[in-house]
Amino acid sequence: PASLTAGRFQEKIIEFQKFKIRSNAMYAQILGNLTRQAKGFELLEQLQIEEYDLLLKRDAQAISSLEFSVHGLLRQLAVERDELKGVMQGTRILEYAGMLEEEQAGPIRTQYYLIDQAEQRCARQAEKNTALSLALLDKSHEVMNFLYEQVQPRQTDVYGAKGYMAKHRPQAAILNGRF
Repeated sequence: PASLTAGRFQEKIIEFQKFKIRSNAMYAQILGNLTRQAKGFELLEQLQIEEYDLLLKRDAQAISSLEFSVHGLLRQLAVERDELKGVMQGTRILEYAGMLEEEQAGPIRTQYYLIDQAEQRCARQAEKNTALSLALLDKSHEVMNFLYEQVQPRQTDVYGAKGYMAKHRPQAAILNGRF
């Protein structure tokens, strides 16, 4: 019976070592994922600042190409989030960090808070970009309305091509006549 207990003890040690290896691999995967997300949000913030500058310059072509980069980065961040959710299996990051020793928990918490701060900065910058783009849209609508009013004929009583008084058409119409 003593050898059986020693055998079971050896099995438990091997099982624990396998668990520790899996735990270290999981830790490395989680920390790597959080680090990639933190760097991704830093890049997103830089792209949003660049977008704001391009909006001020009204460079539509450059804004369009930059938007493709922003959308690609957002897709990648969403993939990273989904992968992390799959690994965590419903456990929150800070709860997981609480289960670790402090030397492992520290980097996890640091990355978590870096991501949180970067997300907040990105949200504020996105609001600024949205406000500026909507203001530019309103301004361009005002300019288009002004130009349309300037092109419309002011007098409603004009002569037509045959010398008769033409009917007033405020909307666009085809012109007939000789030049």
